[in-house]
Amino acid sequence: MTALGGVPETEIRRRRIPVFKTVMATLLLVVGGALVAVWSFPDLIRGEGAGILVVYCSQDQVYAEPILERFRVATGIGVAAVYDSEAVKTVGLANRLLAEKAQPRCDVWWGNEPLRPRQLVAMGAITDATRVRTFGSRHRVLVVPESATQYPRSIRDLTNSAWRGRVSIANPLFGSTSTHLHALRSVLGEGGWRTWCEALAANRPFIEDGNSQVVRRVARGEAWVGLTDSDDVFAARRESLPVRALPCDSWTLELPNVVVLVKPAPAGSPAAKLAEHIMSVEVRLELVRQGALDPDPEDPSHPNPGLKPDWPRVVRDLDAVVKEIQRIFRC
Repeated sequence: MTALGGVPETEIRRRRIPVFKTVMATLLLVVGGALVAVWSFPDLIRGEGAGILVVYCSQDQVYAEPILERFRVATGIGVAAVYDSEAVKTVGLANRLLAEKAQPRCDVWWGNEPLRPRQLVAMGAITDATRVRTFGSRHRVLVVPESATQYPRSIRDLTNSAWRGRVSIANPLFGSTSTHLHALRSVLGEGGWRTWCEALAANRPFIEDGNSQVVRRVARGEAWVGLTDSDDVFAARRESLPVRALPCDSWTLELPNVVVLVKPAPAGSPAAKLAEHIMSVEVRLELVRQGALDPDPEDPSHPNPGLKPDWPRVVRDLDAVVKEIQRIFRC
């Protein structure tokens, strides 16, 4: 049986990650996050028909929760949010929405990467692509120790033998790492992409639960370089961890936030009001201040967006590419 994104539910094995976490990641994929949602958010059941909006949210809870609470206080509209797990970032929520596509319980999707909403549109779980809107962005970046004087000059250089056993990446089946690899293939072509991935795997990278663990391994000095997200580097520096992000290059991937009205919602409806609140200038600037988003694109310090993926090709080839990623990285 195959879950959304082509990840076989019975074959998810995690290299260098405890067995318990492997089992939990598999369970979350199998049920699409349903058990977590029911146990943790009983309002999802009680709230149906009672004026409570249901939000599936892969923006980090620490940032999203106060924003949603301010909306509730200002409007009196109840919000029940289901957040994802870093171990299976976004995929669990996407599987849940796919399973519900005949009668979705979610009113608004708030994501922080661009692939899963495109998949959900292609698979009919989101029936109107015009209800998919983006704002702000993060970026895929290299993170190194703050004092490092030698480091890769580009993401492409992670395959250099000098970094063997010293590279850290998050599990490539999930989250922004997965999106990044799929995007790279659409730009490099099948042959060039496979060669690069096999060379990276030959360098025996650490495979982490998520991007924050990538940054922490670099901060501990166990890895000399990591491939992660810009917001995770910002959060680490805020904790005074001795790391820094390298300048973005042409292999960087821009990761916008995505807001989707899952069900038809006319202007002025509660769901439409919530979507506008999330996309407001005030919220965007707050997320920039907190490091959840990079500076405004009009700011001169904003990094080069990097890759220009062929997203239709990414979605078309996704199942086959997931199998390739599993084979290459043995995850």
